Amino acid sequence: MATTIQVSKDLREELSKRKLFDRESYEEVIWDLLEDSMELSEETKKDLEEARKEIKEGKFITHEEIKKKFGL
Repeated sequence: MATTIQVSKDLREELSKRKLFDRESYEEVIWDLLEDSMELSEETKKDLEEARKEIKEGKFITHEEIKKKFGL
């Protein structure tokens, strides 16, 4: 069920500045802002730990290597 909320002109303008693309809704902008303060899921924490381990072991490709590989 959708609910309408009132926001000040200043807040609307600030939310508008944070849109990643013109057609992005204010709800999407607000969710993106909330996501920044949410706790990471256990799966994400596990994935991050695995990525850190791979980096320490040298199992990665640099940005420069990717560009070279694809002729960029």
